[in-house]
Amino acid sequence: DGNADCGEVKSNSVAVKVEEEVEIKEEGAEQESTRESDSSNLDVSSDYPREKHLSIQRQLADLEKLADLNEAKKKPCPLCPEEKFKACYSHKLHRHLQNLHWKISVEFEGYRMCICHLPCRIAKPNFSGDQTFPKMGAHYHCIICSATITRRTDMIGHINRHVNKGETESRFTAAPALKSSHEVLKESNTDVQVLPNYSTPQKTDSSFNPKMKLNRQLIFCALAVLAEERKPIECLDAFGATGIMGLQWAKHFRSSVKVTINDCNENSVTMIQENCLLNKMKVKVNAKEEDGDEAVADGEENTDTIEVTKMDANVTMHLRSFDFIHLDPFGTSVNYLDSAFRNARNLGIVSLTSTDISSLYAKAQHVALRHYGCNIVRTEYYKELAARVVIAAVARAAARCNKGIEVLLAVALEHFVLVVVRVLRGPSPADDSAKKIRYLIHCQWCEERIFQKEGNMVEENPYQQLPCDCHGSMPGKTAVVLGPLWSGALFNTGFLRRMLFEAVQYGLEEAQPLLKTLVCEAECTSLKNFSTHSPNDENRQEECGVYIRTPDMLAESYVVPGKRKSNEVMRNAAKRQKSDSSAEHPAFYYNMHRHSIKGMNMPKLNKFLSYLSEAGYRVSRTHFDPMGVRTNAPLAQFKTVLVKYSTPTYAGGQAEGPLRVGDQLQAAADHRAGDGTVLEENQAAGAGSAFPEDCPAPCAAD
Repeated sequence: DGNADCGEVKSNSVAVKVEEEVEIKEEGAEQESTRESDSSNLDVSSDYPREKHLSIQRQLADLEKLADLNEAKKKPCPLCPEEKFKACYSHKLHRHLQNLHWKISVEFEGYRMCICHLPCRIAKPNFSGDQTFPKMGAHYHCIICSATITRRTDMIGHINRHVNKGETESRFTAAPALKSSHEVLKESNTDVQVLPNYSTPQKTDSSFNPKMKLNRQLIFCALAVLAEERKPIECLDAFGATGIMGLQWAKHFRSSVKVTINDCNENSVTMIQENCLLNKMKVKVNAKEEDGDEAVADGEENTDTIEVTKMDANVTMHLRSFDFIHLDPFGTSVNYLDSAFRNARNLGIVSLTSTDISSLYAKAQHVALRHYGCNIVRTEYYKELAARVVIAAVARAAARCNKGIEVLLAVALEHFVLVVVRVLRGPSPADDSAKKIRYLIHCQWCEERIFQKEGNMVEENPYQQLPCDCHGSMPGKTAVVLGPLWSGALFNTGFLRRMLFEAVQYGLEEAQPLLKTLVCEAECTSLKNFSTHSPNDENRQEECGVYIRTPDMLAESYVVPGKRKSNEVMRNAAKRQKSDSSAEHPAFYYNMHRHSIKGMNMPKLNKFLSYLSEAGYRVSRTHFDPMGVRTNAPLAQFKTVLVKYSTPTYAGGQAEGPLRVGDQLQAAADHRAGDGTVLEENQAAGAGSAFPEDCPAPCAAD
């Protein structure tokens, strides 16, 4: 009996111990689950302490310290198991760490996430026959959320998603306080918040490019001119991003404009709403107004309202009509032209910025053929060629909607191509615009060019249209057909003068030199007489085909938005178009360096312009090319004047003038010790440092 009692006591004690162990395990599991739930609910930007993984280091020296390379004996790799990389001496281990781990790391805010081969994640085994080989699971450790990702490209995308969400603080770093990741930038008295990597559209949802400041100022001036013609006007920024452009419109024009900012990305729409409140503007979302009373200081009354929409740009332009539409997508704008002209009001303005430079500048010719249906090659006038390609696409899209266009402005710089056109409703303007889309014959030997003659009849020898005789003197085919291109004018002088006036009024200093160059280029003259007075006082500020409101013609010029003009006004507009057609600037330009003579020093650009002007030709500089000359002189006469006033290279200090062979030796002896050569002066002129005050240099791209 005693033995039986002892056995019962032992069994009871064992049962109690088992129950206690089960309860301890359950409590530990509950604690672990609560920890996991807390860590899952923890915000990325919190100050939860976490030890970083050893594969995340700032410098290669920090990674080498883990391996302790100072000792002379063999050391294993700290990021590789012994099965993958055996212990070796310091020089070999240094190369291993540098080439295998450090060079293929992912960088983020000063840290490097090196590739790790340790068994940190479960790897699937590889089966080969009867043997089973363990697979080395190479991976990266995320510095923000501690996730393990195998491929480097996936890791970069994973980090970018964190950045787009504003999650930029690491969990293993203790943050004393919650700090906003939005940087505030200011442009034209307008504040905007931007996300990290804001200048790279591929890395963020809401991009802001500081280099496009000149582009924004030109569009601002165009809208300012339109705001003087009719009030109020409804304007649309179809691709808002940060909303900087629409905010500038609403902040400066106030009640003269009704601004709508659209974007299809939810993060961008949120950023636009925050920027509106930052600039003390009311936000209208889905027909509901959100007052920014908390952002308005001193209780001042705010009557400015900006409508923010979240939908596709094509849908927005199909649903409503606008007086001013600006398209600035990432890349080409051809996918949105039909929608833009569908509801664009009569005498309204459509502006578009194309940033697909590789295709427009003939670096990717197959892409230009795919997007614009245009065949182009690289020429000396490739920037103007790009502008005419875009305008041709705009004219075709407008014609499909029974609307014509009048080109007000076309600018092609390093980063973008900007085109601003006025909408003319009706089949007759549409037919007139469609007739200006023609093909161009370009000689690849001498760079001569000419638009094909109008008509549908096939010519037996198209080379006869070219002024040059390269086809007769050179073997094979010497010319190519480019296009279809816009063959009309690229500028409207009256509109540009009023844009210059608005740029002076609003203090847009970056746009003023470019606008002065454009006015001279539109008139094809080197004489610049710019007036800072209001252009409404002068009748010559009227534009071709479009009446603007002036004090002496108020009744005639006023046009109700969306209504057709009277027959009398239309007849007057046609007469003015016919009278001003002869004053259009010549198409394309010539580059002096392209047609220079080997062994000869060219004259200065400004002096060469005066030589061509004295010969009876219209000449001007062009913003497309700093060394370009826009003139109506034939290429043969252009080369003749260039050769006439060029000097031999060895006679550097010789005064510029007609070349006389008898005086070459004497001039070389007299001016051997001259201060500088004409070539140096040409280089200075090409750099834009030798422009006189009345002839400002063409602007480079911002």
